[in-house]
Amino acid sequence: MTGFDRRPVLLALLILAGCDPKPDPAVLANIEAEQRAAADDAGRIECAADPAAPLAADCTIERTADRDGTLLTLRQPDGGFHRLRIAGDGRGVVAADGSEAAKVTVVGDNRIEVAIGSARYRLPATVGPVAR
Repeated sequence: MTGFDRRPVLLALLILAGCDPKPDPAVLANIEAEQRAAADDAGRIECAADPAAPLAADCTIERTADRDGTLLTLRQPDGGFHRLRIAGDGRGVVAADGSEAAKVTVVGDNRIEVAIGSARYRLPATVGPVAR
């Protein structure tokens, strides 16, 4: 029986011991952007089922093309889901079914937040100038 190799753990602890206790906000922003990009690549999006809950990359997104355009199905880890249709008129997305409207807010470069009922989703989007 072989023992546990502690060298990688010790190396990690030594590296962490030399870290500044107050990380640079720019570094944190870059790390968060990389994590969001990796989650997007894995078909995951940030979401929260409760308005007071923090967003986490726990939901999945499925894209389906039909005769009316592109339908997005956003699935929550608890089994809940919402369907959105990509709007061709510049509004971003609209609720594809149900009685609740989708409220879309631009939250950053190429990202929108969509609120439906108590759920919130952050989606990648092409954000252009606002039509007047």
